[in-house]
Amino acid sequence: MCNEFARQKQLADAIAEFDKRALPLFGWRDGLVPNLDAQPQVRIRDTAVVVRLREGRLEGDAVTWAWPGPRGAPVFNFRSEGRDFSHNDRVLVLADAFFEYTAPQAKGVKLKDRHRFTLAGEDWFWIAGIVKEGCFTLLTTEPGPDVKPFHDRQIVTFAPLAGMDWLTLARPERDLLRPGPPGTLAVRTLRKDGVDLV
Repeated sequence: MCNEFARQKQLADAIAEFDKRALPLFGWRDGLVPNLDAQPQVRIRDTAVVVRLREGRLEGDAVTWAWPGPRGAPVFNFRSEGRDFSHNDRVLVLADAFFEYTAPQAKGVKLKDRHRFTLAGEDWFWIAGIVKEGCFTLLTTEPGPDVKPFHDRQIVTFAPLAGMDWLTLARPERDLLRPGPPGTLAVRTLRKDGVDLV
């Protein structure tokens, strides 16, 4: 399951791109601009930027990742299949990479291999999420061909313009909450220190 993602892009640069891409006007919840620089590692219980649609405007907010589950474990990923999110607080999470880990391929190495996924042809993307109890979780689906060699689930990602459909439900949820075709995501395998292995 995805327990780490990144947002290297500065918020001011991302917001400027919203306008270039003809996305709705952007503002901050309650007019308060969070003090969030680039986040090369966002992990469970960290605060990250989410975006909602409110009265025709995109509204940014700084929200904690993962609410406490019934047994105390954090709910950081949430299975999307068979659920209706039309009455949920739907959000988009701003990111430019997410990570999955697998057993190390090299003999004698204890650390897991780290795989960095980005959206092919874009320098940022959205992750589908919902907010509950003041925290957000990332929605997952069956793995597409780009993720399947690395994990049995994947988070739902959208290209910059496609994310609006999640906020408005302009298309049926079953069409939105699914993996992309082959080549949608680019992957690099990294060592623990972030250096490419392949």
